[in-house]
Amino acid sequence: MEYKHNPPTLAEFRHARKPVKNDRIQHLMALTGSEKFTVYIHRKIGSLGFFFLILIWTTPWLAWNIFAPAAMRFDPAPAFAIWLFVSNILQLILMPVIMVGQNIEGRAAEWRAQMDFEINQKAEREVEIIIAHLENQNELLLELARKIEGR
Repeated sequence: MEYKHNPPTLAEFRHARKPVKNDRIQHLMALTGSEKFTVYIHRKIGSLGFFFLILIWTTPWLAWNIFAPAAMRFDPAPAFAIWLFVSNILQLILMPVIMVGQNIEGRAAEWRAQMDFEINQKAEREVEIIIAHLENQNELLLELARKIEGR
């Protein structure tokens, strides 16, 4: 896009310019209800806070049921194996949810990258217009300087 003689006026430029949109809001609005729920679960379960919650729950539970007096243990030894089995099943159920959430977040990242690309193209066009205006002004100033010197 090169402007040698008549770069677009500011009014023409503003008329042709598309408004900048918030890509994050657009992406969230495009998600279905189940995708929004998946992203919510993905963010909560895939967080360090959830890991610490499970760790803080499991460690005292195990310690009590291993080291407490036998009469005070609320989950004797076979329950530990059941707890491990249930936690593994829970992990197997949550793993696909986390993976789907990552895919949705990946789409959001691709969407953001596309929006960044479009904004960069828009900025490049704006810079070209500014340079064309400056070149035009430079030519006018040189012409004026020549006319003044000729007098």
